[in-house]
Amino acid sequence: MSEFNYHHLRYFWAVAHEGNLTRTAERLNLSQSAVSTQIKQLEAYLGHALFERRGRQLVLTEAGRIALDHADAIFSTGQELLSTLQDKGRTRQAIRIGSLATLSRNFQMEFLRPILGRQDVEIVMRSGTSADLLTALQSLNLDVVLINQPPARDAVTAFVSHRLFEQPVSLVGTPERVAETRDVVALLSSQPVILPVADTGIRIGFDAWTHSLGLRPQIAAEVDDMAMMRLLAREGVGLAVLPPIVVQDELSNGRLIEVDRMPNIGETFYAVTISRRFPNPILADLLDGRVI
Repeated sequence: MSEFNYHHLRYFWAVAHEGNLTRTAERLNLSQSAVSTQIKQLEAYLGHALFERRGRQLVLTEAGRIALDHADAIFSTGQELLSTLQDKGRTRQAIRIGSLATLSRNFQMEFLRPILGRQDVEIVMRSGTSADLLTALQSLNLDVVLINQPPARDAVTAFVSHRLFEQPVSLVGTPERVAETRDVVALLSSQPVILPVADTGIRIGFDAWTHSLGLRPQIAAEVDDMAMMRLLAREGVGLAVLPPIVVQDELSNGRLIEVDRMPNIGETFYAVTISRRFPNPILADLLDGRVI
């Protein structure tokens, strides 16, 4: 098989982002037929059509979307290579952060705070499952991953887990749900509860604690997204078991009340990186030397 032609890929990448062959050709100062020929040669090499035409519009096929994801990573990495090895300290540097989809948005904002508003930094955020994010980290498509369970480390997957902080977990609810009592056991015996899903650290700790007391709370909802737990608690669907940071705005304005901390239940947040010869220099501002 002949060597892959990255010129073909760059023309495809340009058209895919522009969405229009004519405008792309004009911007590149090439003829439309020349750009079209380059893309057709790439399609022939890959064995798949990358675009389909709908009226006057070019739409990516499934193969085209896959190719675009890889092209984005390739050209972004190329730019990072120049910035890193040529020490272009004054250029705008991208930091690519993956975050577990269920993590608190407030926590993510606190993590980003040291670099928010910096003119020399571009923040690229991705969300997904732990497995997908750690795979992207290993392939250098991400610089850091935010999760609440540190991954296993071995000689093959040399992850470095930076312990950011541990957040206590509380029982919170609307003033109508809480009323005058601050007795957690009494409230859990009489009020429905909003919980994280079963395989999370918070839920495991909560189930063990209630079991030890012989409690069988009425479950109003099991949710894998802290933002949705926040909304359900705010609507008064039930009392919620979550870190106060998730609902800090509602606690400040009185829309929700923190009943009490849950004993021996907490959530620890980690930033996970991998050992790299040329790590993203922005990471130092975010991690502040925290490693476990």
